[in-house]
Amino acid sequence: MTGARFARHRNDGVYRTPDDFRDAVGDRFGWPAIDLACDTANQFGPEGVTPADDSLSLDWALLATVQAYGWLNPPYGDIGAWARKSAESGARVLMLVPASIGANWFRDYVWGRARVYALNGRMSFDGVNPYPKDLILCDYGDEPGLEIWTWKKNR
Repeated sequence: MTGARFARHRNDGVYRTPDDFRDAVGDRFGWPAIDLACDTANQFGPEGVTPADDSLSLDWALLATVQAYGWLNPPYGDIGAWARKSAESGARVLMLVPASIGANWFRDYVWGRARVYALNGRMSFDGVNPYPKDLILCDYGDEPGLEIWTWKKNR
């Protein structure tokens, strides 16, 4: 099977986290020390790890030694590898991903291992169209649980 029906659930594109959500994250959690999966066009934080740096092979635990957190808006085509690294690294990582609570990566590496913020308010990654799925922010480093976060101001 090919075409939109087969591929509609996959998104391997690289998009910048919207500025209004970045501001909300900064207001609530402070600014991240490093963006763990970015390029120069979409980096969130003062430092960034690009695909050439191979973030998944790095030791993220160093973030804990400086009491900082890493930001992660991973490529949505392979969330499982990023969720696993976040859960097993020992670092505080905030990971923005689709709310795919039926996915194996959610069951194995998010639920019971991170505080999950169900994001109330749609995001637009292209500045025009709202992203068609619900999103969650996983906070590895906070007490596991579920919370609804109405992140947009004036809602």
